[in-house]
Amino acid sequence: QVQLVESGGGLVQAGGSLRLTCVASGPTASSYAMGWFRQTPGKEREFVAAITRYDGNTFYADSVKGRFTISRDYAKNTVYLQMNSLKPEDTAVYYCAADNKRVPVSSLGLENWGQGTQVTVSS
Repeated sequence: QVQLVESGGGLVQAGGSLRLTCVASGPTASSYAMGWFRQTPGKEREFVAAITRYDGNTFYADSVKGRFTISRDYAKNTVYLQMNSLKPEDTAVYYCAADNKRVPVSSLGLENWGQGTQVTVSS
């Protein structure tokens, strides 16, 4: 098991930037692939970005490609989501997720989640 704690959400104007942070803790935290998802009321949780366990390969939803960047600091067991050129449609609760068997590009079957952090982009 791994524990995940997100931070960095907030209110920003359209075109602005935010950086989300997810700290993973637990004896095997470094062996997990990590991902970011987001959810708005009444909608399913959707994939945003993911990064592999060891080689740092990254994956992005089409809606955020070129604007968001996922990265990780292995020494700190921390994953970041740098969000640039934010749009009002990026407004959501953002969740960090971890999986030690696959890259988390789908929310189905994921068991390790953070508590979420609210991102609000005003127009």
